[in-house]
Amino acid sequence: QVQLVESGGGSVQSGGSLRLSCVVSGYFYTYNLMGWFRQAPGKEREGVATLYTHYGKTFYADSVKGRFTLSQDNDKSTMYLQMNSLKPEDTAMYYCAADDRQTYTGLGTPADFSYWGQGTQVTVSS
Repeated sequence: QVQLVESGGGSVQSGGSLRLSCVVSGYFYTYNLMGWFRQAPGKEREGVATLYTHYGKTFYADSVKGRFTLSQDNDKSTMYLQMNSLKPEDTAMYYCAADDRQTYTGLGTPADFSYWGQGTQVTVSS
């Protein structure tokens, strides 16, 4: 059974930083896609950052480029999302996701990911 467990969310003021973690069950390279999504109340789930583990390529949403960084620690089977210069519009539930299919669709959509974590809340106040 695939498990993804996020942590690291919280409340910060505008301009602050947070680092989210996602521990993935199994061997990290089992998954071709690893990604972070977010969903604000009343809005659709949107992609934030996607890593193609076999290609070593990462895509970011335009809204977070230059502020967010996705990284991984293969030994710990953990993916991170370092979020700097946070803005109130970054407030959302953040989810990590993974998939083992051999697709390559850039940032991707939720439909490209089969496995999901439970989410961690990020709240940015002005």
